Amino acid sequence: MPLLGLGVYKTADDEAETAISAAVNAGYRLIDTASVYKNEESVGKAIAKCGIPRKELFITSKIWNTAQRLGDIDGAFYRSLERLKLDYLDLYLIHWPASVNQFENWEEINISTWKAMMELYKEGRIRAIGVSNFMPHHLKALMETEIIPMVDQIEFHPGWIQNETVKYCKENMIQVEAWSPLGNGRVLNHPNLQQIAQKYGKTIAQICIRWCLQHQVLPLSKS
Repeated sequence: MPLLGLGVYKTADDEAETAISAAVNAGYRLIDTASVYKNEESVGKAIAKCGIPRKELFITSKIWNTAQRLGDIDGAFYRSLERLKLDYLDLYLIHWPASVNQFENWEEINISTWKAMMELYKEGRIRAIGVSNFMPHHLKALMETEIIPMVDQIEFHPGWIQNETVKYCKENMIQVEAWSPLGNGRVLNHPNLQQIAQKYGKTIAQICIRWCLQHQVLPLSKS
């Protein structure tokens, strides 16, 4: 799994191909998308055109809440594969957990989704499975299954650390990925980070990325 990844949240269709081409030329090999981003088809076109062998790329997508609620896990997965024009995914995530605020049987929904993903993993259609935006109380039920989550993708940057979740994941051998490692740009004007960047002769963005890596968290920057 590469140490750095490109996220394409809110990247429009006409921008996705250009962004991925530039990222691949810069050395990126991990591309992170999701069904709800509505750009999987453009991501697939960019993958086909990038000139990098498929086996050297690490492609992630995610299942959205609607498919979870309907129990349409296989259907959602194969629709993502079709849009991406791929034979397999390197990583497939539950985008958001079903929660107690939404459903009385929220744990049952999460476990049912997870078990369906486990079957796709066993069939070799997914090389790794995980979750996104899960906190420890969401994860605990999944830890009792045959295969525990391999990844938890959460918001993580110097302005939002989530110590409890990161600690829990590390203790249970779950790799943490950081979405919005630059804080959606909000931290780029923080005076403390400006001082640190000046001290080391780096940009604030570089400081944020390095900070994630030093916490053993994999950053998924968008730009």
